Amino acid sequence: MNLDRIATPPVDTFALHQGELIALQANAAHALGLSDIHFRDTLADGTAAPLLAVIPAGTFEYGAAPMETAPAQDRPRRTALIERGFAIGVFPVTTEEFEVYGRATGWRRRMELVWLSGRKPVINIRQTDARDYCAWLSQQTGQRYRLPTEQEWEYACRAGSSSAYPQGDRITPAEALYNTSQGYDAARPRRPRLLSRCFVRCGAMEAGRLHPNRWGLYDMTGNVWEFTASPWTRDHANQPERPASGKPQAVVTKGGSWFDGPEDCRAAARRRRLENELDLNLGFRVARDI
Repeated sequence: MNLDRIATPPVDTFALHQGELIALQANAAHALGLSDIHFRDTLADGTAAPLLAVIPAGTFEYGAAPMETAPAQDRPRRTALIERGFAIGVFPVTTEEFEVYGRATGWRRRMELVWLSGRKPVINIRQTDARDYCAWLSQQTGQRYRLPTEQEWEYACRAGSSSAYPQGDRITPAEALYNTSQGYDAARPRRPRLLSRCFVRCGAMEAGRLHPNRWGLYDMTGNVWEFTASPWTRDHANQPERPASGKPQAVVTKGGSWFDGPEDCRAAARRRRLENELDLNLGFRVARDI
């Protein structure tokens, strides 16, 4: 990263209290000439693109804390610099938003797969489809849309929190949609999951029904896993996996889902998926350069 581009020393977001974190975000929006931390671009037909939130530059620590119950793939905890602010979707991309893209481009879903409707997150799409959607938004708006990196995603999710979850070291169903049969505590051992249950129905709910984090983002934890732009690594100390020639790339997903237990809703939790993988509990949200 080019530190010369930073006009002022980066802010350690872990050292800020809630009011300071909100003010940091508001100041970043004001510096862009925005009256609010939330904004939308306009598509070529005059309709609105997905709602975005300004995320300010700063430093934080990503990965599981030393005392946090977590697998090796979530470690070690490392300091990261987000040297440029960016914008990120307030919600995961919804089915109705993705259908606008489908009608405009001729993209068609596979009819044998489950498809949701309205404000529920779009599911059963590949990371490659998510990247194509971002490219379409870029063409429509004249702005650069993309998937967030793993570090950007975790930074936005934490919103200054150093704890296991954005709101503390425990989580409840009022704060995230996850599999409550597996308990509420991140320290509770993972139970075996019956995959056959996943094929009965999709338990994802309408985006934005639960509380947002301190930077006004909904469903960062639970509901559906979200693709990032980052190639998979075994942990935070290793280089990304190199896919064999002609093979799909493994990528990082974040956030947990309605099907998984609370331990997968931790800010540091991550899961390996393939860029062409389809699933009932897998979606994405957009990022945008500012």
